[in-house]
Amino acid sequence: MTIFSLRRVVLSICLWLMLVPAGWAQPSPRQLFPVVFEAVQLGGVFPDSKTFVDARPKADPAVIEAAYQQQKNQPGFSLKQFVRQYFELPAVPTDAYQSRVAAGLRHHLDTLWTVLQRQPQDSVGRYGSLLPLPKPYVVPGGRFREVYYWDSYFTMLGLRESGRTALLRGMVDNFASLINRQGFIPNGNRTYYLTRSQPPFFALMVELLAQTQSDTVRPRYQPQLLREYQYWMAGADSLQPGTATRRAVRLPAGEILNRYYDAGDYAREESYAEDVATARQTTQPQPEFYRHVRAAAASGWDFSTRWFRDEKTLASIRTLELVPVDLNCLLYGLEQTIASGYRQQGQATLARAFEQKARARRNAIRRYCWDNSAGWFVDYDFVARQPMRLRTLAGAFPLFFQVASTGEARQVAAGLQRDFLKDGGLVTTLNHSGQQWDAPNGWAPLQYVAIEGLNHYKQQELARTIATRWVGLNVRVFQQTGKLLEKYNVENTQLTAGGGEYPTQDGFGWTNGVLLRLLNQYQLWPKEPAAGK
Repeated sequence: MTIFSLRRVVLSICLWLMLVPAGWAQPSPRQLFPVVFEAVQLGGVFPDSKTFVDARPKADPAVIEAAYQQQKNQPGFSLKQFVRQYFELPAVPTDAYQSRVAAGLRHHLDTLWTVLQRQPQDSVGRYGSLLPLPKPYVVPGGRFREVYYWDSYFTMLGLRESGRTALLRGMVDNFASLINRQGFIPNGNRTYYLTRSQPPFFALMVELLAQTQSDTVRPRYQPQLLREYQYWMAGADSLQPGTATRRAVRLPAGEILNRYYDAGDYAREESYAEDVATARQTTQPQPEFYRHVRAAAASGWDFSTRWFRDEKTLASIRTLELVPVDLNCLLYGLEQTIASGYRQQGQATLARAFEQKARARRNAIRRYCWDNSAGWFVDYDFVARQPMRLRTLAGAFPLFFQVASTGEARQVAAGLQRDFLKDGGLVTTLNHSGQQWDAPNGWAPLQYVAIEGLNHYKQQELARTIATRWVGLNVRVFQQTGKLLEKYNVENTQLTAGGGEYPTQDGFGWTNGVLLRLLNQYQLWPKEPAAGK
């Protein structure tokens, strides 16, 4: 390799380092290994694009890039062998765990907390994509080898039920640490997730910990709660009606609501090949298409016809044009938690200010997201200035946060029972699109949100029915397979769930947490094996 070629590689890496936004802890794999990254991700080396970006380099980026330039045109060169030589590929720790159905569900759930727990130093290495965390944490499982933001709240429900308060508090501390370092909570603790957040459940985590420990919890995390709020509201004050910037949207009458957003305008590193392939099918400019795709990933619902203009194809995605009802309910909860923290600290003026913000948001959600003709809370298209037609389980969030009026909640309950309730629980949408956040799939977090929301409005019978069907499906699949899954087919409970960019994963953090909570709440435990068997 010539000195000129080596210099070009080094300059390329330096350029990427210069482009890293302020606050990023370290550059991502695409930035560190621009040439090798592109070759591997588009070369079909691994069936899952996430494998390479989770690998740990064995040498400095400049050395690896230079070696690739030197070797790539040599006879018999194998890119796969090159990657294995210069990178330590990620293991899937749960693969080594064999469940024992005969030991019973209670034993399985308790064991999984250990199987899915990671220590602060696990897999963290120089130039690796994993961001270090100060305390132990629980991962979802399977290909998801890092902590995930909104997953973790539902996992924490199970930690509380299991009496693992120290681990629960450690996870809250980890997220507070990420806010301190990054200014927000990323999608997950990976460098390639530093362009986006996820549904903001941090306030609910703080509330969960406060219920477990004491009211001193809220003031302790008040600085981080405020900083997360600032992240979501950045740029809002300068907006004109009908415009948006980053995560903030100013609506026609001047109200401020929010949307999902990602700072990147290129294919996601962890789904690079998939994004590049889909981008060839869209009529949108590629940077615009990638922003919509990334914003959908920030929602956690990647992907659903909820975000598609034609309600059919990913190529028509337009996430940034929508004000999501679930996101704004979560931010309503964040405003309430901040207000409560100020009240506990005796700062009445600041408490009233955030109570006013919460009231204004509640009024705006009901004004823009309630579709009276459908009897449902929907996302709002702020570009077309009209509510969306598509009904989804996001419409249950106003019940969970008690944003809905009694009459609205009654209509949502009727719609849940009539249209969404299936043999295995609640279906996510009414569209059969092949996307994983559509029919026939059901997901643990949405079951829990709907069940708790119904309980807030004295719809206990329907709540119990949903819980019983969901738990029954989870238990049946466990007894047949020894697994608890990421998602389930709630329409035909004899079939596995499908859709998405990867196979259905088992583990699974939020399924375990919600299941344990509902088993205890409704006393739905199956008959367990006799002791010692």
